[in-house]
Amino acid sequence: MTFDSPILAPSLLAADFTKLGDEIQACLDSEIRWLHCDIMDGKFVPNISYGPFVVEAIRRAAPETFLDVHLMIENPDAFVEPFADAGANLISVHQETCPHLHRTIQHIKNQGCLSGVVINPATPVDTLYPIFEDVDLVLVMSVNPGFGGQSFIESSLKKIYKLNEIRKQTQMEFLIQVDGGVNRENCTQLVRKGADVLVAGSSVFKQESISEAIQGLRSKMNAGRADLV
Repeated sequence: MTFDSPILAPSLLAADFTKLGDEIQACLDSEIRWLHCDIMDGKFVPNISYGPFVVEAIRRAAPETFLDVHLMIENPDAFVEPFADAGANLISVHQETCPHLHRTIQHIKNQGCLSGVVINPATPVDTLYPIFEDVDLVLVMSVNPGFGGQSFIESSLKKIYKLNEIRKQTQMEFLIQVDGGVNRENCTQLVRKGADVLVAGSSVFKQESISEAIQGLRSKMNAGRADLV
């Protein structure tokens, strides 16, 4: 599955779950082809979100959409297969929770999913050197994970830039994703620094119009990409 970068990936954590089907459809009507699912266990992060049954329902509501499942949980190996079976296209795990990260990444691939690795704001990019060539995506958390609606941590821009430089120097092809505090004010700069996929929650679902919010973010993102041409 291929996408034209930059990619906007609405985070369903911020959606109104009493209207989840309608809000997913509003995204699809605005030509969203990538949805982000935040999975929290109340242990690794101080919140609980939802599990494989909800992801399976999201897959039914959006059968052709790329589902990106971000596991913010203490024991991701135990849940890779259930989320793959629920319909995930890509599963991302935290470097901080995987003592045997290569094995976990291989486990994801064995389920037929693309693989991603995630780092928290306090985790250096350098910790990922041994895994770069094995993953399809690197996710930079630009807030401390656990809650939506937080403010963007500015030092994340340096991480994105460094990842992009590593990617260019090594000619690797992993995508760079950013999650946390993404909005119209910073998305142009994020794309300029090298981000390919921007996860947006509150700036999509907490606005008066989902379609207008998506249009506004896309316009700013495309401005950042134009600056790179």
